Amino acid sequence: MNQMNWPAIYPELVLLGCALVVALVDLWVEHPKRLPTYWLTQASLAGVAVMHGLAFNAGDTVYAMQRMVVADPMGHLLGLFSTLAVMVTLVYSRPYAAERDILKGELFTLSMFSLLGICVMLSANNFLVVYLGLELMSLSLYALTAMRRDHADSTEAAMKYFVLGALASGFLLYGLSMMYGATGSLDIAEVYKAIGTGRPNQGVMILAVVFIVAGLGFKLGAVPFHMWVPDVYQGAPTAVTLLIGAAPKLAAFAITIRLLVEGMLGRAADWQQMLVVLAVGSILLGNVVAIAQTNLKRMLAYSSIAQMGFMLLGLCSGVVYGNTISAGNSYASSMFYIVTYVLTTLGTFGMIMLLSRQGFEADNIDDLKGLAKRSPWFALVMTIFMLSLAGLPPTVGFYAKLSVLQSLVTTNVTGYVYLAVVAVILSLVGAYYYLRVIKVMYFDESVDTRPIESSADVRLVMSLNGVAVLAFGILPGGLMTLCVQAIVKALAT
Repeated sequence: MNQMNWPAIYPELVLLGCALVVALVDLWVEHPKRLPTYWLTQASLAGVAVMHGLAFNAGDTVYAMQRMVVADPMGHLLGLFSTLAVMVTLVYSRPYAAERDILKGELFTLSMFSLLGICVMLSANNFLVVYLGLELMSLSLYALTAMRRDHADSTEAAMKYFVLGALASGFLLYGLSMMYGATGSLDIAEVYKAIGTGRPNQGVMILAVVFIVAGLGFKLGAVPFHMWVPDVYQGAPTAVTLLIGAAPKLAAFAITIRLLVEGMLGRAADWQQMLVVLAVGSILLGNVVAIAQTNLKRMLAYSSIAQMGFMLLGLCSGVVYGNTISAGNSYASSMFYIVTYVLTTLGTFGMIMLLSRQGFEADNIDDLKGLAKRSPWFALVMTIFMLSLAGLPPTVGFYAKLSVLQSLVTTNVTGYVYLAVVAVILSLVGAYYYLRVIKVMYFDESVDTRPIESSADVRLVMSLNGVAVLAFGILPGGLMTLCVQAIVKALAT
C-alpha cells in the first residue's frame, strides 16, 4: 500500500468527488438557469485549479499507484490550464445553453468528467492509464456533442465523432499493444529503457510507432486524421465545440510528450519524420481550405488543423542526429504554442456564443458584419484574437510562432531551416482568412443593428481574455519560463 501514494492524485480524487456531488445536487435544483449547479461546479473547479497550482509551485515529481501515475510540474501546469479553460468555457456557455434548452446538469457533470479524463492523461505513466484517461474524456465529449437530440446537425456530428474516435482509439491501442509486445512492459519509463538496449524487434517497433502516431494525430486533429474536425466543430453546439477544441488539445499534447518523448525518445528518428509530414500537411491543407469557408466555426476548425501542424513543428526538432541538447527548448516552444492557442480559442468561440441569441447562431462570417459599429470594444477584442491566430504582433500568437520557428532554425540543420521557411510562407497564406474577418467587422454594413445583449460575467471574462492574449504577446517571458521549467523537469525524470 505504501506504493499507492494517494496524496499525489488528490486533485483527481477531489474532481471525481465533486463531479459526483454536482450530479446528485442537480437532482434537486429547480432553478431554470441552474445557478446552484453552475456555481457549485465553478467552485469545485476553482479548488482543483488551486491544488494544481500549489503542486506545480512545489516543483516535486511524485510517483503513485505503483508508478502507473506521475505527478510532475508539467502535468500540474497543464492541469491548471485545462481546469481554467473549462471554467472559462462554462462562463461563456451558460447563457448560450440556457437559450437552447441544454443547460442541464449533464452539461456540468459531463464537462467535469471530461476534465477528469484530461487530468488522468496528464498524469499517466503507463499505457493503460493513458488509454483510461483518453476514453473517459472521449466518451464524455461524445455525449456532450449529442445533447441537442432534436438537432440533426448535432446528432450527425456526434455519430461521426464517435465512429472516427473509436477507430483512432483502436489505432492507438493497437500501437500500444505492439509496443508492449516488443518491450515487455506497459510502464513508460521501462519502455524507454528497453528501447535503449536495442533488443526489441525493429520491425514491430516501427509498426507500433506508426499506429501510435496515427492515434495521436487524430486527437490533435492533424492531417490526414483531420476528417472529423470540420463537421464536429460546425455540427456540435458552440458550447460543446469549445469544450472539444480547448482543454483536450492540452491533453493530446501531454500524452504526445509522455508516449513519444518520455517513452520512445530512442525511436525519435522514426516518429520525428512522421510528425514532419503531419505538420506540413496540416499547415498546408488547413490554411488553404479555410480560405473557402463561409461558416465561421468551420473556418476555425480548419484553422485548428493548421495551428496543430505548427505546434507539431516544435516536436520535430527535439532530437538532431541523436543529440538531445535542443530538446528542452523545442518541446517548451510547442507547449507554449498549445497553451496560447487554447487561450485564443476560448475567446474566438466565446465571441460566437456572445453574439448568438435564441433562434440565431452567429456562426457565419457575415454575421460579424458591422460589429465595430454595434460594439467597438468587442470588435477590438475579436480583432486581437484574429491577429493572434494569424501570428501577427503584438499578440501572443506572434511570439508563439516565433518560438517554434526559432527552435527549428537554431538546430542549424538545412532541412529544418527550409521547413521553417515553408511554415512562414503557408502562414502568410493563412493570414488572409483571419484578416477577412477583421475587414467584415470594420468595413461591411451590418445587417443586424440590435444591441448586443450578454451577462456581465461573460463581458468581463471576454474582456480579460482579450487583454490576456495581448499582454502575453507583449510580455511572454513569464509564461515561457513556466513552460521551460515544466518540460525540463519532466525530461529530467
